[in-house]
Parts: sequence; structure tokens; C-alpha cells
Amino acid sequence: MNFTFGIITTGNSDLRRILYTIYQQGIPEYQIIVVGGSNSYEGAQHISFNENEKSGWITRKKNIITEYAEHENIVYMHDYIELKKDWYQGFMDFGDNFKICMNRILNIDGSRFRDWTLFPAFLPEHLQHRRDLLLPYDLTKLTKYQYISGAYWVAKKSVMCEFPLDETLCWGFGEDVEWSHRVKSKYKFSINTASSVQIIKEGKDIAFSEAQPDIIKGLLVDLIERPKEEI
Repeated sequence: MNFTFGIITTGNSDLRRILYTIYQQGIPEYQIIVVGGSNSYEGAQHISFNENEKSGWITRKKNIITEYAEHENIVYMHDYIELKKDWYQGFMDFGDNFKICMNRILNIDGSRFRDWTLFPAFLPEHLQHRRDLLLPYDLTKLTKYQYISGAYWVAKKSVMCEFPLDETLCWGFGEDVEWSHRVKSKYKFSINTASSVQIIKEGKDIAFSEAQPDIIKGLLVDLIERPKEEI
């Protein structure tokens, strides 16, 4: 399997640690694209970006990654995400049969970040106040209620060309939620727990805790009872 790794940055992070975690995977053929910042790194293609054109314009940066990607499998990463050991071997074991794939995202302390998760606005109204939204990794029936966190995900270039990020939205305006809502109308999300990444930046908002049995049961019942044309 070949991969394009797309990293967005404003130049405030030293990416050498992150790049090393890609190098050490032993991937036979891969591409690294860094969008933003002013530093060039060995083994990475740097694309400059005018940060003054629009503040927090991460949707444009990620669409640029799609445009320049040479491989069908694209990894979208912010500059505070690093790959864990055996990430690539995990994908070799998981296989290539996915459209949009999430991996385990770990916080600095090893707890779960927003990886395989529900999103409040996609839930029935009586559950939208809940924040226990991290699903068990083996539960794959509720993707219509889920979203993909913009911090990190893997997707096919063909999917991203069909469903580019909305460039009218910037960081902090729910660009990942909007994209998830559009793309899940056609494609389901996959989860590969054999591959993990980790946040290396202090102070990231954890936001969600692990889902309690009652919310999972309620959503499964809701899914069964809804007319098929609504699912």
C-alpha cells in the first residue's frame, strides 16, 4: 500500500519529530506534503501558503493536499499528530478496502481523542446534550450518526475529489462536521484499530468521553425503527 501524507501547519511547529514517525514505518513508496510554514524538510514537498489571505483557512490547505497527492490513499494530519509504531503494518493487515478510514487517536496521556465518535448534531434531539460519544471500536453500525474529526483521517483521493472540503469554512466553524455530513450520505466510515496516532500538543480539548450503554442501545433501536429511505 502506498500513501500520501499531507500535513498542514502555520510554521509554529517543528515537524521533524512527526516526519521521523513516518520515515521509520518502512513504507516502500510514499509522499509527504507540507502545506504552510516556511521550513523545508528533507523528504517532504513543501507548498507555501499565504496565511493572511484568510485566517484559519485549513479547508483550502487540505484541498491543496488532495490536488498534489500522487497516491490514492491520503493521510490528512495537523502538525500535532504523529504516527505510532507499526502504523503501516496495521494498514497492511487491515487492507485497502476502505473509502474513509479512522484510526485510534490517542491523547498525550494515552486516553482516546475524538476518533471513532458520534456527533451531537447528528443524534436524535433528545440525545443531543450528551457528551459520552466515543463508540466502542467494534461497533460499526452507527456511522450515520458519526463524524470524522478534522485533526486526522485517511481517505481515498477519489473520494476527496468528489467531496472536497468547503473552502467557505475556516478553522473553528465546523468544517469537519459539514464535510462528514455530506460525505456520509454516500460513503460509510471504516475503523482500523491496528494503526494508531498520537497527539503531541498539550492542551487539546478532549471534549468527549466513552459512550454509555444506554445511548448506544437507544441509537441502535432508532436505526432499526427508522424507514430505510431515511438511513
